Amino acid sequence: MNTFLAVIAFIFGAMIGSFLNVCIWRIPEGKSIVLPASHCPKCGKSIRPYDNIPVLSWLALRGRCRDCGEPISPRYPLVEILTALLSLAMFWKYGLSLEYLAAFLFAASLVVITFIDFDHQIIPDVISLPGIPVFLLLAVFVMGVGFTESILGILIGGGFLYLIAVGYELLTRREGMGGGDIKLLAMIGAFLGWKSLFFVVFMSSILGALVGVVLILIKGKDMKYAVPFGPFLSIAAVMYLFVGSELTHLVLFRSLP
Repeated sequence: MNTFLAVIAFIFGAMIGSFLNVCIWRIPEGKSIVLPASHCPKCGKSIRPYDNIPVLSWLALRGRCRDCGEPISPRYPLVEILTALLSLAMFWKYGLSLEYLAAFLFAASLVVITFIDFDHQIIPDVISLPGIPVFLLLAVFVMGVGFTESILGILIGGGFLYLIAVGYELLTRREGMGGGDIKLLAMIGAFLGWKSLFFVVFMSSILGALVGVVLILIKGKDMKYAVPFGPFLSIAAVMYLFVGSELTHLVLFRSLP
């Protein structure tokens, strides 16, 4: 891997991560992600360009607004570093290519969805619904996924979670999965194809169950404690890009081309 290009990919990812922080904050509020310019939510002062350098500015300011001294959440540099690492990982796998850009756009969308779901227990339609046709096109024309495989990914992904949600509600008389998760899995199926859904659903269920039990024990809640499922679907989808395809074919599709 070219070291110089890898550094550029990391910096590019951190810059995109800075923008993702804006999306995570503004989309649930129904605000524009373009205007106004970045500003302190406490005092309203615009953030100076030299105070808006990913990660470094937060460290230089010691996690506080230059004007009012209000603490700046460490989540901001966390999102920037996470997105930078995802960019580097996609560059490592795909090189400098259209596949890298498509996969990174997919991962970046999942980052926004993950943190919004953690904060608000919603998966915004403004990302998942346009994401279905956009990632279908990228899957077919950039990633080499078959059109039929991508269409089936949408239908099976959305339909599978819908059936689970309906069945759970009939059995327990309470909602266990929101419509946002259904649309998210349809988006994932569009980009990764229907064969990915076995791995994504299985792995996200395991991760969700493990984290859910830990949170229940820590918070002292009962088994009805709601844990957002979108972040685990997102994690499993990114995992599939690196290891899931090989494992799925090894276990389930060894006889298929």
